[in-house]
Amino acid sequence: MKRKNSLFLLAIMAVFHVNHSVAQRDTVAMKYANTINTQDLKKHLFTLASDEYEGRETGKPGQKKAAKYIADYYTSLGVQPVVNGSWFQTYPLKVESNLGSYAMLNANRYDFVKDFYIFGAEWTEMKSDQIVFMGYGIDDAKYSDYKSKVDLKGKVVMCLMGEPMEEDGKSKITNDYAPSEWSQDWEKKTQIAKDKGAVGIIFVNMYYDMYVSRIRYWLEVPSMQLDYGKKREETAGAPIPEVFISARMANDILSGSKKTVEALSKKMSKSMKSKPLAVKKASVNFHVEQKKEKLEAENVLCYIEGSDPKLKNEVVVISAHYDHIGIVNGEINNGADDDGSGTVSTMEIAEAFVKAKNEGRGPRRSILILNVSGEEKGLLGSEWYSEYPVFPLENTVVDLNIDMIGREDKKHAGENYVYIIGSDKLSTELHAISEKTNKTYSDMVLDYTYNDPKDPNRFYYRSDHYNFAKHNVPIIFYFSGVHEDYHKPTDDVEKILFDKMANTAKLIFYTAWDIANRDTRLKVDVVNDFENH
Repeated sequence: MKRKNSLFLLAIMAVFHVNHSVAQRDTVAMKYANTINTQDLKKHLFTLASDEYEGRETGKPGQKKAAKYIADYYTSLGVQPVVNGSWFQTYPLKVESNLGSYAMLNANRYDFVKDFYIFGAEWTEMKSDQIVFMGYGIDDAKYSDYKSKVDLKGKVVMCLMGEPMEEDGKSKITNDYAPSEWSQDWEKKTQIAKDKGAVGIIFVNMYYDMYVSRIRYWLEVPSMQLDYGKKREETAGAPIPEVFISARMANDILSGSKKTVEALSKKMSKSMKSKPLAVKKASVNFHVEQKKEKLEAENVLCYIEGSDPKLKNEVVVISAHYDHIGIVNGEINNGADDDGSGTVSTMEIAEAFVKAKNEGRGPRRSILILNVSGEEKGLLGSEWYSEYPVFPLENTVVDLNIDMIGREDKKHAGENYVYIIGSDKLSTELHAISEKTNKTYSDMVLDYTYNDPKDPNRFYYRSDHYNFAKHNVPIIFYFSGVHEDYHKPTDDVEKILFDKMANTAKLIFYTAWDIANRDTRLKVDVVNDFENH
């Protein structure tokens, strides 16, 4: 009898627990989340990912058509533009086409892409017979290649990319599998060399062939960069030339010193020490020939002001890039998943928040739907926003970034899932909110595979959220994984899984709703090992 009573009580408690969990759901949030539907997602995506938009390449007519379509939709919602009366944050670009750059080492010629590469250039020639090998080119409290005094004035620094690592892959600077900022931001090494008086820097890429195979297309087509012009030079001065070379070419440069970069790298990782090495009998001349032009591109901003006078200055950003890679070899790349899926999801999320506001149930904090361009060219639009934000970054609470949520990968075939990246990198509270929100409303499979610092794909650094994270703004990157149509003309609307996409968009809405309406702002309580500024 006692056993039966116990089972009865357990059953009653279980029913109470279920009902109690359901009661914890915010029915107001559910009402507006349910306005996100597959019919509207399809309507927008069949438009933006059509041939009419020519693959939405940054700075080209297709991208500008897409910007207008998105802005017109926000106008239809009754939202007012906030960028000096415009929907667009316009930013300047410089485009550089390689016309035959080459290098000469002593009397031997080396070819662009095969032996070396550059990422744009404000210079036409870097010539020197005074080259100094400076290890990894790092000057850090935990490891420095600049402990020995050496005169670098008027000389060219040569150094390895990356940083000293243990055999198991741990960084000797962070003492973790997460690399330090020295591996992520080669500009730091350039700035150190420049401060020491160097007139140029040569980076040795030990994985040159593998790396170039991934980026060859981008090296051979015109490169695009933000045109900071005098704005950047006023604060940092004119940059010094940067060149990236193969280990083969590096060993040719070092041949007069009877050293190899492989041996030097191994020795440095073992001893945690390096000594400057003045390279003997090496006269190098990098000659750059480029055609240059200037363009402009646009970010589209939809701002929904918060309802709480005390909190509305704090902003929850929901971002997605609407550009793609355009026309390649005569074929249009429509980018339905990358990132048409994220773009139309932000449009539907915007509509949900606008409806809530119009019915007097709007979020307490403000919402910024940020549709950026230039992602495919190197996160350019989000970088520009992070450098010249329309709303101060110190008032930015979080960035929820959506990039490719319309397909599935082989690992999760048939599953209702999404990859979560970065939720715990800066805020343990954000990670907890994400988990709780999913359990309360969505019950999706949250996969953290790509959140692992050891993951070789390094997706944490490869979408627009990173330009917020590097400024210490907590982020979540929502992603469904890479598929066989990635960056191909076959990334079309017909392959999109709209039910799955809608579920993910609703999860993001619920997460934003929670963050925008809670009493206290998200805490940043994790040391940012990925900081890049």
